Amino acid sequence: QLQLVESGGGLVQPGGSLRLSCAASGFTLDNYVIGWFRQAPGKEREGVSCISSSGGNTNYADSVKGRFTISRDNVKNTVYLQMNSLKPEDTAVYYCAAGGPEIYYKRSYYSTSLYDYWGQGTQVTVSS
Repeated sequence: QLQLVESGGGLVQPGGSLRLSCAASGFTLDNYVIGWFRQAPGKEREGVSCISSSGGNTNYADSVKGRFTISRDNVKNTVYLQMNSLKPEDTAVYYCAAGGPEIYYKRSYYSTSLYDYWGQGTQVTVSS
């Protein structure tokens, strides 16, 4: 069974940090672009960051630039999202997704239709 599983979410105070993990089972991630998305209550899902299959290219939404860092360890078959200086507006369910190289070819980094596999999400709550 092909599956992505997110972990690492939780409750954190403003200014705090969390590291999310996205682990794959049933397939290897090293041929896939991986994207992180989030969805807050009452809002549409939005792209947060993505990383190319090699890890050589990364992209970030303007709202998280300078605070979030995406990375991957293809040996561990895992992608990470390090989130620093968290703000209440970062509160959301965070999802990881895997897609093909056309995401970078087309520069459609956060087009959800280009992602083939999705995790079930992990809740991140930033609150004092």
